[in-house]
Amino acid sequence: MKLITAIIKPFRLEDVRERLADVGIHGMTITEVRGCGRQKGHTELYRGAEYVVDFLPKIKLEIAIPESQLEATLEALIEAAGTGKIGDGKIFVTTLEQVIRIRTGESGEHAI
Repeated sequence: MKLITAIIKPFRLEDVRERLADVGIHGMTITEVRGCGRQKGHTELYRGAEYVVDFLPKIKLEIAIPESQLEATLEALIEAAGTGKIGDGKIFVTTLEQVIRIRTGESGEHAI
């Protein structure tokens, strides 16, 4: 089993969700986060005062999948989240040792 953690631009979320559903991925956890990287920040004007926004809003997706769905899921994420511009985000893949569904006690791939 694998855990995919993806950091994407907020406006790409609906496209990503639809594309993942097309490849059979329906469950995910979504968190609104802020971060910085090569994109840096930007300057905004508020009530006549200029200020720097160092941490930009992003969406963090966490998706637990069987290893057999890894390649299709990664392709869907890259295709749907990518704009070709700086700040598109990152995808991290880690191994899941165990998953347990609390309600039923099922474990492993059956719990995903």
